[in-house]
Amino acid sequence: MYLSGYRCMWVVAMFDLPVDDKAARKRYARFRKSLVQDGFRKMQFSVYIRDCPSRENAEVHAARVERSVPSDGEVRLLMVTDKQFERMRVFWGGMRKQTEAPAPQLSLF
Repeated sequence: MYLSGYRCMWVVAMFDLPVDDKAARKRYARFRKSLVQDGFRKMQFSVYIRDCPSRENAEVHAARVERSVPSDGEVRLLMVTDKQFERMRVFWGGMRKQTEAPAPQLSLF
């Protein structure tokens, strides 16, 4: 059960995949689509994030990413706590900006 406004872990998927031919572009698109279908959101070009309620749930999503990694290119996964994620310093055009907020979750009573 989720508690309103509470998250525990973030999974960060960073990837550099080739797009030099039609087959490579298709593999790139398939990988990106698998991330989105699993609840990841685009943070930056080739960097996607997903918030998870626990370390165990983060491991489940990391395993899903691992199963969809293409045969070429590089994919990195990083799991950080909510507090670590909040400490990230984000700048846009030289101005400091807030970090991404977790996706809204259903609260059960």
